[in-house]
Amino acid sequence: MTTSDITLYRLQACPYCERVVRTLKQYGLEYESRFVEPMHSDRNAVARLTGKRSVPAIRDQNTGVTMSESGNIVEYLDNTYGDGAAGGA
Repeated sequence: MTTSDITLYRLQACPYCERVVRTLKQYGLEYESRFVEPMHSDRNAVARLTGKRSVPAIRDQNTGVTMSESGNIVEYLDNTYGDGAAGGA
């Protein structure tokens, strides 16, 4: 099994998380999913990563970026790996 440089912290059946998944797949990016606790107050792994307990959240070891909020993540992926990237994808 290969280790991915992108880790996505998510919930089952979360529409915001699925938005990020669709974008990752659109750009052909490999990623590791880590499903987190459904109770907001129990998401300590996410809080340690981003300082917040909200999902989705990603860690991209390629660029050192860690962030949450689906809109921010999709914009980041577009700009880094998509048409907004230097040289395009």
